[in-house]
Amino acid sequence: MIYTLTLNPAIDLFIETTQMKPNTVNRTNNSDVQANGKGINVSFILKRLGIDNTALGIGGGFTNQYIRDTLTQNQIPNQFITIDGLTRINVFTRVLDQQQEYKLVNKGPYVNQKAQTNLLKLLDKLQSGDWLCISGSFAQGIEPDILILIAQKMQQKKVRLVLDTSYAAVLETLRYQPYLIKPNEAELARWLKLPAQTTRTQLIHAAQELIQQGAQNVLLSLGAQGACLITTKRVYYGNAPEINVLNTAGSGDTMLGTFIAGKIQHLTEQANLRRSIAAGSDTAQQSWITDFTHVNALTSQIHINEIKE
Repeated sequence: MIYTLTLNPAIDLFIETTQMKPNTVNRTNNSDVQANGKGINVSFILKRLGIDNTALGIGGGFTNQYIRDTLTQNQIPNQFITIDGLTRINVFTRVLDQQQEYKLVNKGPYVNQKAQTNLLKLLDKLQSGDWLCISGSFAQGIEPDILILIAQKMQQKKVRLVLDTSYAAVLETLRYQPYLIKPNEAELARWLKLPAQTTRTQLIHAAQELIQQGAQNVLLSLGAQGACLITTKRVYYGNAPEINVLNTAGSGDTMLGTFIAGKIQHLTEQANLRRSIAAGSDTAQQSWITDFTHVNALTSQIHINEIKE
């Protein structure tokens, strides 16, 4: 079984407005409310690709119940550790006359030690051969070092661990050989203290350092430039297709979920990277995550090359 874990889920409110002026009532053109959180997005993508999975998380209040109800409606089993606080609401506003998007992201509720202990007990139920995908930021009270403890547990249980979070504590998990790390270029540069202006070659070399330290695979997101897959044996690069960007939220989660699905479906590395880039790009040109209707068309624009030293 594949499990996703979201430690700071959210309801995302997406708004479109013609203009945004201070100290006045700005009427919106339309809005959309979505159950969100990076791990939750991965669960939705896996389900759309026919891969059964279970969504795990921590949350509270009516907002958390809305997220759980949405997962259930989409036939995704879910287990959440319930807390007293209220799962956060984020706001994303696209202003048409500025051609800009404003992102207002809240911290999330406080999670006490008892809830964290209950979470670790829940993870103890995972078995050999399972997958655990931890994505996104952590709610207040959860220290990044929890990743190290979880990584150690998953290695002992022979669970394939996937990490997509910006915390530098990811580096401390490498000794436990996580199956996949998915940084973007800014995260990788910050972790390894690379210069501000970093070339793709430098980023690939940095990703290879993660491999040398224990990561089994690195899926490196390069935004509008595409993505790289670095394994213990090979390096692949794929360009991004040309699209009209509408909403970048969820693009990385889509790429990751699609990539995990491709592993389950035994796609080749090249085919899996191509489809994953296409899916992430399709999400970026929609109001929410892709339904895969246009993914095949986008793959024709994507070329996968093996990078050799």
